[in-house]
Amino acid sequence: MKKDITIPTVENVFLAAVQEWSDEFMEKVWNVYLVNDSDYDLDSVMVVSKAFGTIDGEMKKTALLRHAFLQIPSVSVVKIEMIENNVLRLNNEFMVTYFIENTLYDKKFIFKAQSITPDYVEEVPILFVDGVIAR
Repeated sequence: MKKDITIPTVENVFLAAVQEWSDEFMEKVWNVYLVNDSDYDLDSVMVVSKAFGTIDGEMKKTALLRHAFLQIPSVSVVKIEMIENNVLRLNNEFMVTYFIENTLYDKKFIFKAQSITPDYVEEVPILFVDGVIAR
């Protein structure tokens, strides 16, 4: 029965953490974007995020955040959320689920602890700015 189940592979959809100036906080902050670099529109997109890990020998975790988007057009970007500086020391996990036509896709993206720094940036497709990419 398991052989009858096909799990589609997520391609050309990824997350990028980009450091940008915030007038609200009067400093640079990291914003996470969902990048759809595919030829298909993503429908009924759900993103669930959380952070977890150990700080000073103590296990820490954040509450779950949920984001929903009706549609993300092909070759486009949508901002998901800002990551607070104190959460950068934790693993930041994003579960992304969406439909392309009638097929359900989902993938877990993880920014490992301490990986969202200017040391790991590369150019983000479509945005054409430097950012940390999770594929």
